[in-house]
Amino acid sequence: MRGGDRIQSAMFSYLSPETRVRKEHPLRAIRGMVDSALGEMSPLFDDMYSELGRPSIAPEKLLRAQLLQMLYSVRSERLLMEEIDYSVLFRWFVGMNMDEPVWDVTVFTKNRDRLLEHNVAKVFFAQVWQQAEQANLTSDEHFTVDGTLLEAAASLKSFQRKGEARHDDPDDPSNPTVNFHGEERSNDTHESNTDPDAQLARKGGGKEAKLSYCGNLLIENGNGLIANTELLQANGTAERDAALLMIEQIPAEKRVTVGADKGYDTRGFVAECRQLNATPHVSQNAKRPGGSAIDARTTRHAGYNISQL
Repeated sequence: MRGGDRIQSAMFSYLSPETRVRKEHPLRAIRGMVDSALGEMSPLFDDMYSELGRPSIAPEKLLRAQLLQMLYSVRSERLLMEEIDYSVLFRWFVGMNMDEPVWDVTVFTKNRDRLLEHNVAKVFFAQVWQQAEQANLTSDEHFTVDGTLLEAAASLKSFQRKGEARHDDPDDPSNPTVNFHGEERSNDTHESNTDPDAQLARKGGGKEAKLSYCGNLLIENGNGLIANTELLQANGTAERDAALLMIEQIPAEKRVTVGADKGYDTRGFVAECRQLNATPHVSQNAKRPGGSAIDARTTRHAGYNISQL
């Protein structure tokens, strides 16, 4: 028979988030790795906070919450707080009881900024990478580099001519209307008044230009794990510059191979790779003026063709 649509509230609840998350859920394995990394970072957390005053949000919970935001592509911290409030799974992962109130989004953001100031994200990344190394899940011989544009948290309205006063609209002071149609704008003459480091860039021909940064990854080819990251301003050489920075940090005693797409096929990048004891397995760009910088010294080896697959 059909049950009645009645709401029944219990006076006391003994429900634990732990009992509501199934044993085979993927987040359980992730939570184990995260807790191990956070345990190693405890001395760093001790140095970040004063021994006086009221207790803040636990940095471990802050990091777990931020990890959830990335794993589930939650688009804002305000929405993240809402999801944690409603979701038993999110509460369990963060380490909150069922009746524990969620944090105010402003308080969460301020505490999150403290972690950024102390480069906690980099230390956390290093701890997770160390776990992968101990489990023999990483390669120290073969790598791949790639980059992409990351849209900045700045509106095109804020991209104004350098030295000019900020546009004001008394009818809409928080988001003034700006008519920039027909105006020639470039990074040489304009900058964002809310994020001056962001650069106007586009992913390719025919694509719209956006205020962006260049995010770059170094990936080991054994299991496809991210080995290093770099974030630079979005300019014409950012991807290659970031790749060289990451290649230089590879702790390898012998020569390594580095795969990359046609955008890295320049004589300067190829020469720098070889100077850094890295064989550039870069895809050849047949349309490049003067021909590809990758010659038979590289292409004659079977490993090069494997890297192109």
